[in-house]
Amino acid sequence: MATKIESRVTTSHWGAFRVLTNNNRIIGTEAFAADPHPSQISESLAAAVHHKTRVARPSFRRGWLAGGDRSRELRGRDEFVELPWDEALDIVAAELQRVIAEHGNESIFGGSYGWASAGRFHHALSQLHRFLNVNGGYVSSVASYSTAAAQAIIPHVFGIPFLKMYLSVQNTWPTIARHTQTLVMFGGINPKNSQVSMGGVTHHETDGWFREFDRSGMRRINVSPQVTDSPPGSEWLAVIPGTDTALMLGIAHVLETEDLVERDFLAGYTTGYDRFSSYLLGATDGQPKSPEWAAKICGIDAETQRKLARSMASTRTLITVAWSLQRAQNGEQPYWMAATLAAMLGQIGLPGGGIGYGYGAIGAVGVAVKRMHGLTFPQGENSVKTSIPVARVADMLLNPGEPYDFNGERRHYADIRLVYWCGGNPFHHHQDLNRLQQAFRQPETVIVHEPWWTATAQRADIVLPATTPYEREDISRALGDSYLFHMPRLIDPVDEARDDYAIFSELARRMGVEQAFTEGRSSEQWLSHMYDEFRNDNSDLEIDIPDLDQLRQQNWVDLPLRGEQFAEIPFADFRQDPEKSPLATPSGRIEIFSATIAGFDYAECPGHPFWQEPDEWLGAEMARRYPLHLVSPQPGDKLHSQMECALADEQGLRPSTIEINSTDAAARGLRNGDLVRVFNDRGTCHARIHVTDDIRSGVVSLPTGAWLTHDSDGTDTQGNPNILTRDLGTSRIGQGSSAHTTLVEVAPLDTDQ
Repeated sequence: MATKIESRVTTSHWGAFRVLTNNNRIIGTEAFAADPHPSQISESLAAAVHHKTRVARPSFRRGWLAGGDRSRELRGRDEFVELPWDEALDIVAAELQRVIAEHGNESIFGGSYGWASAGRFHHALSQLHRFLNVNGGYVSSVASYSTAAAQAIIPHVFGIPFLKMYLSVQNTWPTIARHTQTLVMFGGINPKNSQVSMGGVTHHETDGWFREFDRSGMRRINVSPQVTDSPPGSEWLAVIPGTDTALMLGIAHVLETEDLVERDFLAGYTTGYDRFSSYLLGATDGQPKSPEWAAKICGIDAETQRKLARSMASTRTLITVAWSLQRAQNGEQPYWMAATLAAMLGQIGLPGGGIGYGYGAIGAVGVAVKRMHGLTFPQGENSVKTSIPVARVADMLLNPGEPYDFNGERRHYADIRLVYWCGGNPFHHHQDLNRLQQAFRQPETVIVHEPWWTATAQRADIVLPATTPYEREDISRALGDSYLFHMPRLIDPVDEARDDYAIFSELARRMGVEQAFTEGRSSEQWLSHMYDEFRNDNSDLEIDIPDLDQLRQQNWVDLPLRGEQFAEIPFADFRQDPEKSPLATPSGRIEIFSATIAGFDYAECPGHPFWQEPDEWLGAEMARRYPLHLVSPQPGDKLHSQMECALADEQGLRPSTIEINSTDAAARGLRNGDLVRVFNDRGTCHARIHVTDDIRSGVVSLPTGAWLTHDSDGTDTQGNPNILTRDLGTSRIGQGSSAHTTLVEVAPLDTDQ
């Protein structure tokens, strides 16, 4: 007789949802009733959790087990051997001890990206880093693929860490709705991207606020190569990718030459405008950055630029910049230039005016919510002080000991002998995946915790099967959210999967550091301990936070933390009194010219924002061979590459769909639905075209998220754009990802190469 269908709420990085289970299997999901615009990502959950690609048992690459040089070239092509857990853990512990003894802790790279679960205890990054720290430390990474360039440049300009700025020092949606008259969105504001957030987002608001903007009569300008980067109702300026800085300079030139600049604001709240204006007017290089000059670069005509500049100067204007703009060569520049443009308008510190970053990028941006102390699993202290910019993994593995520059520092790459990856799939989000594959063949050992046989797992030596968030108990609390969730264990672990804490506890016991890692606590005891600390840390808020047993019974609670009353005006104190409330920059002001950056002596990043041609763009010589600019946005049907195993099974969904303008399709004899090759000198992938006029001619859009799958000649058959993207740092300032600096060609799949 079948057991009764059970229904419980859990949460994720894309929001809360109800999970239906029967006979220890997930059989479906339902939307969370309190969410006004719930994400559809969870619809694939049941198929993904029980998918044939689950890692069933501890698995070792046969060539690695054989010893000797361990056949590193076979990574990605070798077969795997399953071993019992005890034997597997013995081998892993012994290998870690060997590497530490022979090469030191600076030979270990701890790779993790933190998006595997919204649960705060079973947070893969924290679990891995704590385990490595109690064993002497590891080489770490800093920043993120999404915002590395921004994280480097914003502290120089505003004196504020970027993560703090985009979460806390921004106009909130209620303030924007009430005060903003002109919203200029460089890179758009796409609700598709805001369906996810770090730690989770329960109340999806972006769509609803844009409907409110419609009612208010707010003018909205979407500056993007795709019309779909903003909700309907926005004006579309179809800018050439990678040229936003040039367009901003053209607008700035109008403001300066037509005396529309708020000079009192520049004098009282900024430093270095005179140095920048000399460049703007052409005094330093002989080239005024006029709208006519900008038009030849960005594709937006001069008169449109003039009209926009005048409108921005005569209305309450908020300039927003998407994360995508800084994921390009010289990606620091549009972020700096947008801040400069906002300063020229003099509206920074006014409600609904000034500058904002990352609206629509994740769900937490723009939300009017009172912040609480977090709920975290302590990582401990890393004794190894060596780190790399997160997007420079392949550089490090391929160039041990080589020097590189990063944000004013001369550093050297560590000589990595062991990579330990937990909670991530770099063969999804890294650039130039063929190069990354070569890089992954350099270490002596690669260890991965993973529920599924992803491309990263396939290129490891040791794969330990990890549970999904639905196979363990946890608690979720996101900084930009008002909800608190108990995440119940919904099903037993699939096959022989274990959670990361259980795996690391056993490894710690074998390596003699069990007490240091566990502090004598079980998983349940850690949950209780962390939750008690969370309640104590937030006791001053005087709100009713249930105890853990109550939360387990309730499943979730909406705390009184969300509402317009929690909206704060960014930089209001600074604007009121810059002497009393200075910024944490060397000048205490917004730095339009930075003496610090100028002192780095980087040709690609002088002391003020400027335009420099990227290596790959539609104005480059390379465009004669590869005449289409590829953008690779986040997917709408999943978070990064999660759920991909299930989606790839659906008829017609793979290879992934690439959008192409009707003019470009016709020139290549392509029709809607055709299978094509997308290629450049770095690689080739397959895709299925969607012909549309919602994308600028000369631009194609292929979302990330498809699992890398090579055929016999090295072509990716599923449609992963990162087989094509260039693994180049944004600049020596940020060393971030330059995924959006990519030229390609598209041809019918049966065309001779």
